[in-house]
Amino acid sequence: MPVRVRPGRPHPLGVTLTADGANVAVYSSVADQVTLCLFDEDGTETRLPLPGLDAGVWHGQVAGVTAGQAYGFRVDGPWDPDSGLLCNPSKLLLDPYARAISGSASFPPAIYSHDVGSPREPSTLDSAGCTPRSVMVDRIGQIHSIEAADDGWQRPRRHISDTVMYEVHVKGFTAAHPDIPAALRGTYAGLSHPVAIDYLRQLGITTVELLPVHHNVPEAFLVERGLTNYWGYNTIGFFAPYAGYSAAARAGNPCGQVEEFAGMVRSLHAAGIELLLDVVYNHTAEAGPDGPTLAFRGLDNAAYYRLDPADASRYIDTTGCGNSLNVGNAACLRLIMDSLRYWVDEMGVDGFRFDLASTLARQEGGFEDVAAFFDLVWQDPVISQVKLIAEPWDVGQGDSYDVGRFPAGWSEWNGKFRDTVRDFWRSHDGLVPDLATRLTGSPDLYTQHRRGPDASINLVTVHDGFTLADLVSYNGKHNEANTENNRDGTDDNRSWNCGVEGPTDDPDILQLRVRQSRSLLSTLLLARGVPLLLGGDEVGRSQRGNNNAYCQDNEIAWWDWSAQDADLREFTTALIALRLAHPVLRRRSFPRHPDTQRFFAPSGEPMTDRDWADDGAKSVALVLSGSVDPDLDDDGEPMLDDDLAILVNAWWEPLDFALAWAGDEDWTIASDSYEPANRGEVVPGRVISVGPRSLVLLNRTT
Repeated sequence: MPVRVRPGRPHPLGVTLTADGANVAVYSSVADQVTLCLFDEDGTETRLPLPGLDAGVWHGQVAGVTAGQAYGFRVDGPWDPDSGLLCNPSKLLLDPYARAISGSASFPPAIYSHDVGSPREPSTLDSAGCTPRSVMVDRIGQIHSIEAADDGWQRPRRHISDTVMYEVHVKGFTAAHPDIPAALRGTYAGLSHPVAIDYLRQLGITTVELLPVHHNVPEAFLVERGLTNYWGYNTIGFFAPYAGYSAAARAGNPCGQVEEFAGMVRSLHAAGIELLLDVVYNHTAEAGPDGPTLAFRGLDNAAYYRLDPADASRYIDTTGCGNSLNVGNAACLRLIMDSLRYWVDEMGVDGFRFDLASTLARQEGGFEDVAAFFDLVWQDPVISQVKLIAEPWDVGQGDSYDVGRFPAGWSEWNGKFRDTVRDFWRSHDGLVPDLATRLTGSPDLYTQHRRGPDASINLVTVHDGFTLADLVSYNGKHNEANTENNRDGTDDNRSWNCGVEGPTDDPDILQLRVRQSRSLLSTLLLARGVPLLLGGDEVGRSQRGNNNAYCQDNEIAWWDWSAQDADLREFTTALIALRLAHPVLRRRSFPRHPDTQRFFAPSGEPMTDRDWADDGAKSVALVLSGSVDPDLDDDGEPMLDDDLAILVNAWWEPLDFALAWAGDEDWTIASDSYEPANRGEVVPGRVISVGPRSLVLLNRTT
């Protein structure tokens, strides 16, 4: 291979293609030597020691390489597991900054740094045959700046309070879609196909949130069972779109996934739809001490992972996945921030949902809302301008559930909203006060830090757990296909099967299930905060009772486009349209005037302390004023709106609501989860009967 190497530049990290080759830079503060390994198509390896070293960054200018070149690194250095030092030149390592990665991992003994028979001894087996390859890529440039793209496409730039989020899996969404070409199904190109884009637009979705798309590999125990990590939370490449979701990569282009992903973003933006990524910066696929060596462990174990101060051979694990990234280390923090900026500036995404985000804020004293990561995000001119959403929990000790504790500029998945709404609609006692709080944006969680209702990402179902159809069809999980004897997945489903476990032909139970689904969707889409809809809930998508389908890359988790509830989709579409039409439902701040939101008992009288304390109560009316103390828009103008009333009845019998608060104007039924056909009807008189287990939205035009 006609290549030569001379000292290069320590910045930027990763590979930067130049007119005569590439600048290569990789961080390792512990290495005695880092070697660049280039691979021909037949697998022949050429090793080039990097001659430059500056402040822990090894670098070289390599001539004779171009886009598509496969490469990796080997590290010579100390081996001392008790000190957290795991350098082993027999292990081929990925570039942490690789823009593309090809191949996956297999798990023979060679993939482990240690000798499988003697864990304290280094393995001498070469791992090149069982690890992925980094791939050199021509950078696609600033395709989407924060303000506008060079080609004229605008980012949607939608305020988070005006957002309707839609969580979906790249592959599962189109893998079985009959109207998308077979070669594009399950890919970025498939998701950006006009058929898929039109579906999202017609539904009214403003923002798509993708399950992880960073390059990932399966766990060894799943491979042994013939399964894989379908959800993709086993990340190993924080800059590389997963090649398995790329039609171009499938067709043989080793870096085609990069432009294909960017093209998907452009297509979504052209349709006015934002794109968020679910990102996993809390752990990596290298797992615990017995896990494979793929990149970070072999480059600089202590820089990238939190090690136990009492025993550096052990990892601090607040993720449940074997390791936690060391966000107290400058090199690790830089990796995360550089990755985030790349996905925004060069790939065009509009924000991120951070998996197990509490781990990113863990310093020596535990979770800190002034952690270094938060400070860096706050100061960053790129990342601070996009949507930042936390999964505000991990598996740390003592403070693992941090809902409401994240700083300004962040929104959070609101697990309390999910739990309250699920329990309320299965008619549990004592929940009316908590439901009222969730309907009004969870001020109990967010006012203490001067955050608004849009800090709350409201959810009822997400990828982790039951789908909506299964939530109303199963009392217990049915995860037998995961090959763990149904032990995996939560038992805290807060679900109700409506009388029969699983599929049934009983028309009464089927009708009850769809009414329960409509009531849950109504609560989600009409509550203040930001709704997150699990993709497929609007059409009754089932996973056959599996509440942990992370390893099911098959019909269990894929969409079945032949079995869709068109009526439920129409009802959901109407709810989304209502939400987007009424700023009173999308407030950016908590109201200060007492008349902006008022609660009434079914009698029509204001709720009293005694009413709130009634554990047996299962109904309440919330009246929202669209003209008293309205929010201001971006131009400082008041966002005036109609008055709305949300009537909630979780009793199993119909209930009359007196409209003593209604004034002299007519009120119209805008939505009825019990009988959708009532939409548009004017309420006769000053009493309305609300069906059992249902929610009605009334509209008064002012």
